[in-house]
Amino acid sequence: MTLPPVRPIVLGGDIGAYATARTFHERYGVRSVVLAGVATGPVRDSVAVDLRITDGLDEPAGMLAALRAVVAEQPGAQHLVLASADWRLATLLEVREELEAGPGHVLVPYASREIVTRVGDKAALAHACAELGVATPATLVVEPGSAPAAADLPADFPLIVKPASTAAAHEVSYPGQAKVHTVHDLAALHDLLARMGAAGMTGQVCVQERVPGADDAMAAVNVFLDPDGAVRFAQLGRVLLEEHTPTALGNSVAQVTVPGSHPGVEQVLEDVIRVLRHLGMTGFANVDLKRDAEGTYRVLEVNPRVGRSGYAVTASGYDIAEMYVNAYLEKVPAQRITGEHEHLFTVVPLAVLHRYAPDSAALVRRLRRAGAVTNPLYYRAERHPRRWAWIAVAMVNQARKFARHS
Repeated sequence: MTLPPVRPIVLGGDIGAYATARTFHERYGVRSVVLAGVATGPVRDSVAVDLRITDGLDEPAGMLAALRAVVAEQPGAQHLVLASADWRLATLLEVREELEAGPGHVLVPYASREIVTRVGDKAALAHACAELGVATPATLVVEPGSAPAAADLPADFPLIVKPASTAAAHEVSYPGQAKVHTVHDLAALHDLLARMGAAGMTGQVCVQERVPGADDAMAAVNVFLDPDGAVRFAQLGRVLLEEHTPTALGNSVAQVTVPGSHPGVEQVLEDVIRVLRHLGMTGFANVDLKRDAEGTYRVLEVNPRVGRSGYAVTASGYDIAEMYVNAYLEKVPAQRITGEHEHLFTVVPLAVLHRYAPDSAALVRRLRRAGAVTNPLYYRAERHPRRWAWIAVAMVNQARKFARHS
């Protein structure tokens, strides 16, 4: 029996984990083994997912044992291990050397632990952008619990405050916790930093200039860099709508991929690639940007992994699963491709877009008529009635969530 070229293992139970599994199922017909702490809706009852509920994934020893058990089931297969969240990736990279040493054939397709940590650190990113002359919000880096003076702040209030490391922030809980905070005066800034410090947050905190603009001023660049640093793929996506809940603020729920031939796109892609190479990044990266009043895209943060919006690449006709197999397993030399197809990626119903992103209504209608709209959950290969029932409820809940937080 001929084995498929890859047996994916995905860490995490969110929609990003499912989207990754769907990509490999579509391209290679394989079910990804998904390791998750609980049976979440996105990865349950799926033709693309072999779900394993696994304890101990938060600890290196537990994750290593779980991964080795999966590899031992098919020791002759080529396993590719991916993480759908920053904290899962951080733990995976702790055990990478032992895992890849065997037994079995295992590959963890990321840069070194040091590089991935640096790439995902917003303070290090701000410093790299400043060195390269790439536009980014003015930033002051402080410690949790500190009380910076007004004279040291990077801009006038309101200011944006966020942990430099998403993985470090995941380890703590404090009153009013959010992915991104907006503070309107010095007292509020000091109070927030005090709460972070009291919670035991490690790492640094970025206090940044606030770049005005609604959800549709946001954008994302998806880039795939081979192990040797060669660019295999690059694409710009323009955000139509973002999450409005505090703990997920800033996560895109709908974006349209932008042809690379459009004016200004190539320069944005080149700036992002320069930053990633400067930091030593390889593999897949998702880079968040925001367009300022002058039309300049400012780099905000880098996600050094495939997330849910990474499926926008596959939906628009450029297969991420194939990129991983070609770059890391089959060693096919990279020939750079710049995304040219316009496609709407969404994880919310189109009715939500029409209501909360009305300026994009004509674009959404045009792409829908052209058949260029994809929700990763709507996978025709899925057959389980419980799955489709969950999807229907999930879409209703999306509408309710936006009504509650908008």
